[in-house]
Amino acid sequence: MKELLLLLCTVFYCLFFLSQEIISNQGEYYLIANKSIVFTIGEVVIKTGTDGVFDLTQGFHQSHWNITAMEDHNSSFDATIFPNPTTEILKIKTTMFKGVNYSIYNAQGKLISSDKLYLEQTSINVSQLPVGSYLVNLNDANKNLKTYKLIKTR
Repeated sequence: MKELLLLLCTVFYCLFFLSQEIISNQGEYYLIANKSIVFTIGEVVIKTGTDGVFDLTQGFHQSHWNITAMEDHNSSFDATIFPNPTTEILKIKTTMFKGVNYSIYNAQGKLISSDKLYLEQTSINVSQLPVGSYLVNLNDANKNLKTYKLIKTR
């Protein structure tokens, strides 16, 4: 009986206390100014919070992801923004550009830029924008058509 109890305690110890070890074959280290981040790839994400500019994941480490999103207000309107993430030029492509306006908002909801779409592919210079997350809203006569999350890098 003592041997069985000892065996069960040993198995429990190995499963419980040694299970927190991470063996990873890939990861990354970033150092910007006086802040650093170290992560491994392949672990589960527990919770991600954002202030609109920076993303913070609590719990396990993860790879560097840029999540882009789209909110579809009008399914019959077809448009694409690219490249996303971008550094200098953002392109908006749609065949239904007549009467459509774009607006770019920062993370605090402040209007940064707006204009009309003049061609099937409109280029917008975003090089002057600080690094961060932005919303690109496409609308027609004050009616939302699509909203995209834009990632501005470098």
